[in-house]
Amino acid sequence: MIKDTIVLATHNKGKIREFKSILLPLGYDAIAVRNLLPDITEPDEAGTTFAENAKLKALYYMKITGKPCLADDSGIIADALHGRPGVYSARYAGPNCSDDQNNEKLIKDLSAVAPTQRQAHYVCVLCLVWPDGRMLQTEGSCTGLIRDFYAGSNGFGYDPLFYIPDKGKTMAELTMAEKNKISHRGKALEKLVEALT
Repeated sequence: MIKDTIVLATHNKGKIREFKSILLPLGYDAIAVRNLLPDITEPDEAGTTFAENAKLKALYYMKITGKPCLADDSGIIADALHGRPGVYSARYAGPNCSDDQNNEKLIKDLSAVAPTQRQAHYVCVLCLVWPDGRMLQTEGSCTGLIRDFYAGSNGFGYDPLFYIPDKGKTMAELTMAEKNKISHRGKALEKLVEALT
């Protein structure tokens, strides 16, 4: 039984797949905002933290659609780069850049750092807001190493470079089920699920 429709405030097909796979078994129909409003203008992500940007996006799309809205802001933080790419992960190589361009810039920026010193963590903050003013925010993280070569085709973004020593695989080599258990987004979603049930 469908309890409610939740609008997903993302255009990223990989994220949409992950959100739907978690929310549907809970009885929530999830629909991408672009499917509701194909010509919608995106908000300016002016926040300086993942939490600020997630809240900004969730409120923006909720007000336009009049429906509960789930937004995330996530990215990768390389310890050796003092917090970068951080909130600029999606546009690290510049506006309208591709995943490959972002990955190549990250590899270049870490080229002087020894492979064993390329610790990094993915961070995800989720924000779910309802038209009645309720708000729920959760956060998850996942640690690993950034490699300078690609492996795997199951992920998106920086996943082919993000190596998880405990698994002996990159994020892009994991199955969706494996990824949902250990990823930053999976952990944030797990907390969201606990709060919704």
